[in-house]
Amino acid sequence: MPEGDTVWNTARALHRALAGGRLTATDFRVPQLATADLAGWTVLESASRGKHLLLRLRTGQPAGRDAEGLTLHSHLRMDGAWRAYAPGERWAARPAHLIRAVLRTADAVAVGYHVHDLALVPTAEEKSLVGHLGPDLLGADWEPAEAVRRLAAHPDTEIAEALLDQRNLAGIGNLYKCEVLFLRGVDPWKPVREVPDLPAMVTLAHKLLSANRGRWTQSTTGSLRKTETTYVYGRRAQPCRRCGTPIRKVEQADRVTYWCPSCQS
Repeated sequence: MPEGDTVWNTARALHRALAGGRLTATDFRVPQLATADLAGWTVLESASRGKHLLLRLRTGQPAGRDAEGLTLHSHLRMDGAWRAYAPGERWAARPAHLIRAVLRTADAVAVGYHVHDLALVPTAEEKSLVGHLGPDLLGADWEPAEAVRRLAAHPDTEIAEALLDQRNLAGIGNLYKCEVLFLRGVDPWKPVREVPDLPAMVTLAHKLLSANRGRWTQSTTGSLRKTETTYVYGRRAQPCRRCGTPIRKVEQADRVTYWCPSCQS
């Protein structure tokens, strides 16, 4: 699932492939950027902010309107992905009709498959795209006390919904929502005001996401075996790893929640 750790890993993969390189050609297959041409721009860095990807660029010109640089923004949502290839290598990750962006340098080709919210803004104006986000679980701005304050500011919100609200803390998606609530023994429908020890909850979320930086397999159990990576997520009707009760799955606030009705009562 493309949650905060996946986006962090993707940003690092793009950085390794593109940073320091000069774009030789770009191809954007979305209406809002159909005429954009970034050939000649140099890639400074690829970074993540919560679930958002930020590719920062600078022009080769020493002064002028674009001297402060541009940022290419993208979001993976549920089904997006960026892949880096060597020049001439076959693009085999996904069908060609899903390609939304292609960035070329002399040494690499970055292809964005089904990426969303593509936008090009002056780097100085990045806040217009990500300024609303709460503390980033995997970012330099991570402040657990601020995340707790934001969660507690909406005491009547169901905790599962509150954890997914990127304005509270940035990076948690459905997988980590379900896993954190299970590990803390919290009913997903419990209002924030009734959740014990919010600091422990956000600390656990930070620990789980941090553990998966640098690898593509998301595990909250410590195991990397395909059938052993989660406690409840994706395990509907399978026995709870703690008590044996069948895991349940239901829609909650337009998302899916997995939980153990015994351990999280």
